[in-house]
Amino acid sequence: MPKFYARRRLGILAGLTGLIASVALLNPPSASAALPTPVSGATARSYLSQLTVATENRTGYNRDLFPTWITISGTCNTREWILKRDGTNVVTDSACVAQSGSWYSPYDGATWSSPSDVDIDHLVPLAEAWDSGAGKWTTSQRQAFANDVTRPQLLAVTDNVNQAKGDQDPATWMPSVTSYRCTYVRAWVQVKYYYNLSVDSAEKSALTSDLANC
Repeated sequence: MPKFYARRRLGILAGLTGLIASVALLNPPSASAALPTPVSGATARSYLSQLTVATENRTGYNRDLFPTWITISGTCNTREWILKRDGTNVVTDSACVAQSGSWYSPYDGATWSSPSDVDIDHLVPLAEAWDSGAGKWTTSQRQAFANDVTRPQLLAVTDNVNQAKGDQDPATWMPSVTSYRCTYVRAWVQVKYYYNLSVDSAEKSALTSDLANC
């Protein structure tokens, strides 16, 4: 997924990434408002059984067909709203732009103190949504999907982890923090079910396997 803020500085900071991640795993935040709690494993399995299985089609996809970021509240756009929701001790300026805070990334267990190190992940990627039926939506429907702060669809995560994930589905990409995978697949199925999006056969097989452990 595209980067909206400058990449963090390489060098010493990059070399400390593993250490920071290790510390975060041992001392995760005691309270973090992150992703809205997804449906239960049983409900997700029920939803998955109702999803249409279809071959994906990316013909005509362009990320600009999913307008981001829109105003969510006051001067806060979607990105800044999620940064405030998912962060700890977040300080913003008058335009709601995050200046400082702490962000724990549940995908990889890292904690960051600079908002430029954090991306807002579309849990079900925009390209994946297009492949699964969003190509038939109106622009306003795609905008609603791309900025949905109600469903478990947007999450603040480490920027390069988000970029490595790209537009992959659970058949080819899962969070490296294994304890988060159940949350991830429950959220994935909930979003696809809510938006009446299809799954391909490999994706359904992976989701079925992962949900069996939830």
